[in-house]
Amino acid sequence: MVAPLRILILEDSLSDTELMLYELYSSGLELVWRCVETEPDYLTQLEAGCDVIIADYSMPQFDAMRALQLLQERGLDTPFIVVTGSISEEVAVECMKQGAADYLLKDRLVRLGQAVIQAMQQKQLRDEKRQAVAALKESEARFRRLADNAQDIVYRYRVSPTVGFEYISPAVTAILSYTPVEHYADPYLWFKFVHEDDRQVLRQWMRAEKLTQTTILHWVCKNGTIVWTEHRNVPVYNETGRLIAIEGIARDISDRKRAEGQLFYSALHDPLTGLPNRVLFMDRLGLALEHGKRNQNYLFAVLFLDLDRFKVINDSLGHSVGDQLLIATAERLKSCLRPMDTAARFGGDEFTILLDDIRAVSDAVRVAERIQAELGLPFNLGQQEVLITVSIGITLVNAKRYNRPEELLRDADIAMYQAKTQGKARYEVFDTGMHTHAVALLQLETDLRQAIERQEFRLCYQPIVLLETSQVVGFEALLRWQHPERGLVFPAEFIPVAEETSLIIPIGEWVLREACTQLHKWQTGVPIPHLSISVNLAGKQLTQPDLSAQIHQILQETGLDALSLRLEITESAIMDTTHSVTTTLSQVRDLGIQLSIDDFGTGYSSLSRLHSFPTGALKIDRSFISQIGTEPNHSNMMIVQTIVTLAHNLGLEVIAEGVETSTQLAQLRALNCKYGQGYFFSRPLDSQAAEMLIATQPG
Repeated sequence: MVAPLRILILEDSLSDTELMLYELYSSGLELVWRCVETEPDYLTQLEAGCDVIIADYSMPQFDAMRALQLLQERGLDTPFIVVTGSISEEVAVECMKQGAADYLLKDRLVRLGQAVIQAMQQKQLRDEKRQAVAALKESEARFRRLADNAQDIVYRYRVSPTVGFEYISPAVTAILSYTPVEHYADPYLWFKFVHEDDRQVLRQWMRAEKLTQTTILHWVCKNGTIVWTEHRNVPVYNETGRLIAIEGIARDISDRKRAEGQLFYSALHDPLTGLPNRVLFMDRLGLALEHGKRNQNYLFAVLFLDLDRFKVINDSLGHSVGDQLLIATAERLKSCLRPMDTAARFGGDEFTILLDDIRAVSDAVRVAERIQAELGLPFNLGQQEVLITVSIGITLVNAKRYNRPEELLRDADIAMYQAKTQGKARYEVFDTGMHTHAVALLQLETDLRQAIERQEFRLCYQPIVLLETSQVVGFEALLRWQHPERGLVFPAEFIPVAEETSLIIPIGEWVLREACTQLHKWQTGVPIPHLSISVNLAGKQLTQPDLSAQIHQILQETGLDALSLRLEITESAIMDTTHSVTTTLSQVRDLGIQLSIDDFGTGYSSLSRLHSFPTGALKIDRSFISQIGTEPNHSNMMIVQTIVTLAHNLGLEVIAEGVETSTQLAQLRALNCKYGQGYFFSRPLDSQAAEMLIATQPG
């Protein structure tokens, strides 16, 4: 009859204990168990004896690592299994290093029974080995027959009165590449090829100064390979108590050490590019900062890089091409740096670089320019040729000004953002004014979020007129922010922040709803045929997959006819549109809504995409209109004429923005430009003033 297993459980949660017992019984184990949660109770149960210990990694009064230490201090070889709610790879590796048989997550206890069975099987193997070593002492012949066929290295090393191997099993050749004969001939052979980091440990345990339960050594073999061995040693004393020999078994644990090394590597490196990850980069950055505080002459720089328009590439060509681009980018970055520098992938399409021990900011600038030149070359990714640019922020580090590595990275990030706002594909060196500006932007973002909740936004309406008669045919809805402290804030100041933080999505929805509501009210009060309202759509709004459904719902709720709504998209936003965005805008157009390209003429690629973009009108940018009648060579006039002719040939309407003088009006009429808006006709009006203007229009 097999005796039941004696299970000792370290756990302070009754429910978790019950879950463990449920899994153990479900595995068919016969057992008796005790549960403790304090160190004294644990020690008492150790004295009483147990077969397996299952311990919660962390408890208020006690924890698994302390329990494992107490177990090892008493020389008990009891299988020890760690159970935890969550555990990092580093902690898991440490548990195994300290002698735990296994570790499990509490939400995966289904493996607990099998883990106990395996631990007991491993314990049984260890017991059998110990019994074998004891038997070998009784019979030299039995010892040799067993040892000579063992896969592990079995040895007896004499330390007194002379030194040298009395016996070492043939397995030493397969594991360490040196034969038993070579070991017998050279008493100090192990000291010659053990790794230099372990020589002191080897000296200590061969003098019985550090004979622990297990010792791990690594060796440099004949062919240069590294081998790891785990040793279990037994000191042998004579009748007077003098150490005369050391007997032991060495097991090849190279596979296990490589697995541990891979776990450690994976914890510190990006799996896609192989570059150091955020954790490792921040560690090296911290070391550089500490070195800088000790050495006043030491300078280093941090570069923060962001690939421009990477999302467009990723969305249009696919994530596979995007991943290939990131890998290729990492290789080019490494080619631009010295061995002493560190390049890391910080996340997404962001990279960071630590330039170690430089002389001046000019060194960092040269590296930034080298990187921009290298990344500016075409990437050939399979069948695709991809061109990208990069925005770079540079922080030259004076260690006295910084206390934490996060501060360095923050300033480099701020400088990178400045490069983005200045037009991308450039670098900027951080100065304290940038930080002040960043703090102000953060406050602006906070105020924006509150503005949505407090309904601080207002709409103004600028008339759009038929140029031939100056009759009002519609309005453009213009957003204003009535800040409680700063007064009226214009869009140029807060829209970029709203777009970056995605607040533009709820703001844009509010603008669309408010404009539709207002126009329907005007149409009901003073009917004017074909009166329309124009509303701007931001780039981030275009990426919403439910945009057409959202607009359709607003039209239904406000009662506005779709024919009365015009949506304006800037030319720069069109350049970044993907196929899915074009599909969404086609769905919007199918609702009966007209789409207009705003600020036309300021971009560089939309001319080639006009045939595929579902637009019905072009709005000529005010920068061209403002020069009409003032420039000697009439170049802007010729551009306007070209745009009007192009639009007419494509069957598109044309609206001139920024009309401010009678000369401009006359020239536009001569060019057959049909519509216009600007201060010559009216400034933006509040809803009441706009309604009065509508009332004065002929029916």
